[in-house]
Amino acid sequence: MRVTDQIAADSVPGRQKRDLSSVRYFQSRRFQNRVATILIFLVLIAGTIFVMLPFFWMISTSLKRPGTEFAFPIEWIPNPPYWPNYPDAWTLLPFSTWFLNTVNITSVSIIGHVVSCAIVGFGFARIRFVGRDVLFVLVLATLMLPYPSIVAPLFLLFKNLGWIDTFLPLIVPTFFASNAFYIFLLRQFFRTIPMDLDDAARVDGCNTFGVFWHIALPLTRPAMGVIAVFSFMLHWNDFLGPLIFLSTTENFTLALGLRFFQGQYQVQWSLLMATSLVILLPTIVVFFVAQKYYIQGIVVTGIKG
Repeated sequence: MRVTDQIAADSVPGRQKRDLSSVRYFQSRRFQNRVATILIFLVLIAGTIFVMLPFFWMISTSLKRPGTEFAFPIEWIPNPPYWPNYPDAWTLLPFSTWFLNTVNITSVSIIGHVVSCAIVGFGFARIRFVGRDVLFVLVLATLMLPYPSIVAPLFLLFKNLGWIDTFLPLIVPTFFASNAFYIFLLRQFFRTIPMDLDDAARVDGCNTFGVFWHIALPLTRPAMGVIAVFSFMLHWNDFLGPLIFLSTTENFTLALGLRFFQGQYQVQWSLLMATSLVILLPTIVVFFVAQKYYIQGIVVTGIKG
């Protein structure tokens, strides 16, 4: 407090002193920071409610009796909740078979993406060879190719191989580093590892594969966790791939089976929302379980890459 302010404060009665102190507090930077923080939290809360509103509606609709989904006013908390929607929706069509198909495709594809992209990313980051940078630019250029533009050539290729209506077109390409973004992510991560570790390993007798397996790979767990999460979400929710390469109902995945359920019967929104919620739950669980690797991998790769 300045000397003039102190003299002015001493010359006024006690109530005026308190009023003067309150005015100074409201004009202080501390008060302004608190107001800004409160406003930011209010905006974030409002945005969260807006984003989560469809999810709440899906949960609410899945617990309503068929025929009451669009009753007005909206009943956000059904009373009583109608739990038979879940077993009824799951047993109406072979969702158990489709669930196993999706699990098999997703799990094998995750392994293929992680292993193949790690090998290719290590090669671009740690091995010097003629045309490395040009080849890497070509790999990145494939990101500009939309998937629908290569569907026809892929379909003809897999048809000639006799792979149509099998899981092979959805699984085999993952073992050949078919995702350029995963390669780029791992390359950037491998480049953050000091080359001195490679030199020390070679002095101890490691070859290139030994450096990759014993030195580089254990240090890239965060990035590999990110790729595993991305790959899981990609294949678990994939609709276009199964739609093109699968034709038998027994080979359908959950995404394709859900669309088949919507088109086969009159749309029963309570059953549809119940099935959608069950299909969505594994994605939510995997994200929350692996969010440490997801956040750490993005942060480290974004800062040091």
